[in-house]
Amino acid sequence: MALPPDLPAEPSERVAYLVDVLREHNAAYYERDAPTIPDADYDELARELRRLEEAHPDLAVADSPATATVGGAPSAAFAEVVHRVPMTSLDNAMDVGELRAWGDRTARKVESLGLDPSAVRYVCELKIDGLAMSIRYEGGRYTQAATRGNGRVGEDVTPNVAGIDVVPKQLSADADEAGAPEVVEVRGEVYLPLDAFEALNASQEAAGKPRYANPRNTAAGSLRQKDASVTAERGLMFWSYQLGEVVGGPEVETHSAALDWLRTLGFPVNPETRVVDSLDAVYEFCAHWTEHRHDLPYEIDGIVVKVDSLAVQSALGFTSKAPRWAIAFKLPPEERTTLLRDIAVSIGGKGKATPFAVLEPVQVAGSTVGLATLHNEDQVALKDVRPGDTVIVRKAGDVIPEVVGPVLAMRPPDSQPWVFPSVCPCPHRSPLVRLEGEAKHQCVNIACPEQRWGRISHFASRGAMDIDGLGEKQVQLFIELGLLNNVADIYSLDFERILEHRGYKETSVNKLRAAIEASKQRPLANLLFGLTIPHVGSSGAEALAEGLGSLQELMDASEADIAAVEGIGPTIASAVVKFFANAENRTLVERLVAAGVNTQGPERSTLPQVLAGMAVVVTGGLEGFTRESVEAAIKARGGKSPGSVSKKTTAVVVGNDPGASKLTKATDLGIPVLDEAQFVHLLETGELPQ
Repeated sequence: MALPPDLPAEPSERVAYLVDVLREHNAAYYERDAPTIPDADYDELARELRRLEEAHPDLAVADSPATATVGGAPSAAFAEVVHRVPMTSLDNAMDVGELRAWGDRTARKVESLGLDPSAVRYVCELKIDGLAMSIRYEGGRYTQAATRGNGRVGEDVTPNVAGIDVVPKQLSADADEAGAPEVVEVRGEVYLPLDAFEALNASQEAAGKPRYANPRNTAAGSLRQKDASVTAERGLMFWSYQLGEVVGGPEVETHSAALDWLRTLGFPVNPETRVVDSLDAVYEFCAHWTEHRHDLPYEIDGIVVKVDSLAVQSALGFTSKAPRWAIAFKLPPEERTTLLRDIAVSIGGKGKATPFAVLEPVQVAGSTVGLATLHNEDQVALKDVRPGDTVIVRKAGDVIPEVVGPVLAMRPPDSQPWVFPSVCPCPHRSPLVRLEGEAKHQCVNIACPEQRWGRISHFASRGAMDIDGLGEKQVQLFIELGLLNNVADIYSLDFERILEHRGYKETSVNKLRAAIEASKQRPLANLLFGLTIPHVGSSGAEALAEGLGSLQELMDASEADIAAVEGIGPTIASAVVKFFANAENRTLVERLVAAGVNTQGPERSTLPQVLAGMAVVVTGGLEGFTRESVEAAIKARGGKSPGSVSKKTTAVVVGNDPGASKLTKATDLGIPVLDEAQFVHLLETGELPQ
């Protein structure tokens, strides 16, 4: 979001305005755990105030929220704790240019101290998106935990932090043998892992309550529960990253040595922390995690870079607010505020009507966002977003952008709740129906042109007929050229017409022709999934293909026969019978059969069902298997081959270039990890390695 349009032009008034606004946002974030704007918008306001203070030093206030204060006032609901060593904040680098500028300044300052800049090492740490915490131990025993507060005075949350499993209540045996320090204060971050966050939101939705906005705010709210038993149930975690007051501890000369000592005491230290020998290595580390931030099972919003030598840290010193020897490199913001211009409805391949937000374009997570999903009527009502609102938009990596909620303080006075439309936006203006017990609305007219593009794109997609070269853009083009009206038209495409279109050459057309021909040999389950039969997903399609054996048997089966198939219930059975009872659908299927698509189900496996009841996840490429054959090998032996790791997973097979998130989750859950040789042994025997 740009700076507010009502920001005064005169410098003194502008400074006063920004000071008031930033103080209010600090109170909302640090004291009420209910921020009204994303971090990126706050940073923009703070940077504008900092710029004005530099240009007009006489206007700077002593307790400027941009340059002089940290956090917010401690809550009156908790006792106050005075930090023996202040908890300072960090200056931010918003891009690589600012990070390099900090690096250059640090190198010059080090050189001015008579030191060799090339000998300085740096520690790079992930900046966890959570709540800063100071935990105190006396004689090796846990005695107190306090929030950052305003940096000097925090809130006493001792019983709440005691409920976090990974926080030691007694320092480790190794530390006791060496003599527990008289006092040690450990600084770190309390955070909420993504799986715990999703579990909480699932509970919220089941209870008909609004979803929590993000893990950071949920962690802060969970920690500040007056009932500490509620905090203990939330699944909070902790990473340690700094020492505060230490009495009687060992002499350490570097920050990395301090982290090593924290590990010996029993504190969790983030495993992605790295010590590097140059600023170029710092920049490489930051670039890596900018790209891979979503491989982690928790959220990060930046990288913290610190000079490793404590002596050099001391020589570099502090500004009024932050250390000169450290900086926080901020990752591209994943939440921003912008104007919600309108709410419209799109019609998907199966007729599902999905509301979406039409936004004033805004940069989020490195890309421009102008549209964002609103999911369904219930979510719009739950979030209470309305055209004309200023809304918070979130986009995490490749995830579709979504509207988190409105900024109520900026809502227009004449605002009215949005009402879901009753008819489809297509020329037929067919009714939009919401079936009992379902959250979605649906256009029930299969002739709806809004559905045509979605149905054909889905049919050609990887999980269905997997027609390479017939993606969403190509489908749209062929519809506009009058070459495609339904999925059966794929097998009678006029390739001469395609060749006449600018941008298509004979080589690409021949590849498309070959891909379409190859799709005729896809398994029956792929065809059934591609037909967009209501309620029939990929697993349901497999069950139908295996249970009834052929397309003709399925089309002739009664509702009772279909419902008797393992994994198929009455809802799917009813939907299948209704689909094939429709004359237009049967005509469509007959055209596909005439085109030569495979209509026979898989042969019954004669292999021993040694993997019955097992769920085996494969990540990365295996030398002896293709992607399709490895899945088929598991299923042929009675096992399941899901695409994600969960508590129900039996084993994870790791090949070349595995997905980091799957491997991390398997390790966290204690699930056996197998190489290719061990996987082959599992297929042969059903036995996991000892």
